[in-house]
Amino acid sequence: QNRKDLRGKHIFTIDGADSKDFDDAVSLDILPNGNYMLGVHIADVSHYVKEDGPLDKEALKRGTSVYLLNQVIPMLPKALSNDICSLNPYEDRLTLSVDMELTPEGTMVNHEIYESVIRSAARFVYDDVSDLLEDGKWQLGKKYEPFQDDLLAMHKLAVKLEEKRRERGSIDFDLDESEIRLNDKGIPVSVEIAQRRSANKMIEEFMLLANETVAEDYYWQEIPFVYRVHEAPDDEKIRALATFINNFGFSMHIGANEVRPKEIQKLLGKVEGTPQEALISRLALRSMKQARYTPENSGHFGLAANYYTHFTSPIRRYPDLMVHRLIRTYLFKKKLDQETLFHFASIMQNVADQASSLERKAIDIEREVDDMKMAEYMEDHIGETFEGIVSSITNFGMFVELPNTIEGLIRMEDLVDDFYYFDDINLQLIGKRTGRRFKMSDKVKIKVSAASKREKTIDFQIVGMKSNKKKKKTVIINKRRDRKPKQKFKRKRR
Repeated sequence: QNRKDLRGKHIFTIDGADSKDFDDAVSLDILPNGNYMLGVHIADVSHYVKEDGPLDKEALKRGTSVYLLNQVIPMLPKALSNDICSLNPYEDRLTLSVDMELTPEGTMVNHEIYESVIRSAARFVYDDVSDLLEDGKWQLGKKYEPFQDDLLAMHKLAVKLEEKRRERGSIDFDLDESEIRLNDKGIPVSVEIAQRRSANKMIEEFMLLANETVAEDYYWQEIPFVYRVHEAPDDEKIRALATFINNFGFSMHIGANEVRPKEIQKLLGKVEGTPQEALISRLALRSMKQARYTPENSGHFGLAANYYTHFTSPIRRYPDLMVHRLIRTYLFKKKLDQETLFHFASIMQNVADQASSLERKAIDIEREVDDMKMAEYMEDHIGETFEGIVSSITNFGMFVELPNTIEGLIRMEDLVDDFYYFDDINLQLIGKRTGRRFKMSDKVKIKVSAASKREKTIDFQIVGMKSNKKKKKTVIINKRRDRKPKQKFKRKRR
């Protein structure tokens, strides 16, 4: 009741081939005035998960779903995440919808947030849609042909949205991410670079826009809310980055007391396509602060956005579920009395802090599993040689990254041709006798010397590096027959 019925519209999902929980669907209409009406429809999890109920308490305790390659530790029971709430094709599902009217240039002129019911008309896969958008291939069968025009129009709009986002200074760290494939026994069989193709970027643009729209709407209502903020980086870290990139002939403008997102975006544009691109992009990312959840809106530095929240993934993130609950309370139940406002204001900081902490823990766990599986994969490649790039320099050695993103350590003691010391200012290793230097972004040929799944470590050695240490001469002395044997003394126990 009281929901807008959208079951007859061209609404569909686009996700990864292995996805099982679908929490976002999209639609697009061309209006008589030539504008777009973009619809983002999100699973209405808050309809089922009531505040302070057992499901809600457990979801808050978990904070987020954790994705471990071939398995998921879900925030919600699978009966909800994979079935009742999931926007499965050809099934009626409850949703919260955001309709956004946009000009052909991508400027928003109007929006509406409302309760709805949808029936997803198709379940698309990123790679299949990307084939259509990039190569004009259409191999999904006749029943999907009615959506071809929708997808092409969506792609055209997404390109405009990305252009506008870049114009305002939004930063895209387009770093390579690993895709680890396991067999049915959980053993890694390949490690490759994950593809971020046209369809992935398109959906990402639509979700970013929906998150910004919801955040701005509720910010101006001046009521308790939870925001996703990303603060400006520390001045000291940015100045260190600016000093370091001078070694490679690059520069960036830093104001008296702050750096703007546009300057970092310009830097990433300058290094694009150069041998130092991955290195400088990674260092720029490390100079950033971590994004977090908070009841106070201070904007999102990385996106160059004044308002931002997380609204689009309530199946797998608790802050999104909380945002849905707030919207349902304020907008649909019309509860804006002092008691309700005080209640949400009193719990919001704790929810935000706990969600931020659990998010970081989940990221650490996911990285640990990736490291473990990469080490397990390299156990079968010990003794093999590869070419890589020096990705990090430390006082105990240097890390080398292979083209498939696997990273291994060359320990200082394994640099046997000289005694190397660590130059912490220019981040390089320098041979004391030869003056040979290893610095970040250098290409090196390595051999895999060791790998341990248990320890989650991979060790490399430089190919062809000959030891500089002189071998000690062994002098053999003939024993004299008349020499007395040495007297043995017992060591006192202490």
